[in-house]
Amino acid sequence: MAVPNSSEERSLGELLGDLSRETTTLLRQELKLAQTELSDKATKIAKDIAALAVGGAVAYAGMLLLLMAIAFGLATVMALWLAFLLVGVVVGGIGFVLVTKCLSDIKKTSLAPQQTIETLKEDKEWAQQQMK
Repeated sequence: MAVPNSSEERSLGELLGDLSRETTTLLRQELKLAQTELSDKATKIAKDIAALAVGGAVAYAGMLLLLMAIAFGLATVMALWLAFLLVGVVVGGIGFVLVTKCLSDIKKTSLAPQQTIETLKEDKEWAQQQMK
C-alpha cells in the first residue's frame, strides 16, 4: 500500500480553502475589470455628448449668420419670405444629419461590460472543472 506524500497530496479541506481563496481573488479581479470597463464606456459617452452639444451650437451659430446673408442674397431674385424658407430648410437638414449621426454613435455604445461577462463565463467553467 502506497503512503500519500504530504507535499503532493493535500486534504480536502486544504483544497476547498484554496478554491475559496482563488474564487474570492477572481471575483475581486472581475469586479475591478467591470468597473474599469464601465468607466471607459462612460468616458466615451461623455465625449460623444460633448461633441453633440458643440455640433449643435456650431450649427445654430452658423445658421443664424448664414441664413440672413444667404436669404438676403437670394431675395434679389425671389421673394424675401421664399428666400428665408429655402435657406432655413437647407441648413435645418444639415443640422438634422449631424445630430442624427451623433445620436446613432451614442446608441451603438453598449453599456454592458462585455469583457467582464465573457471572463465570468470562463470563470464559471473553470470553477466547475475544479469541483469535479
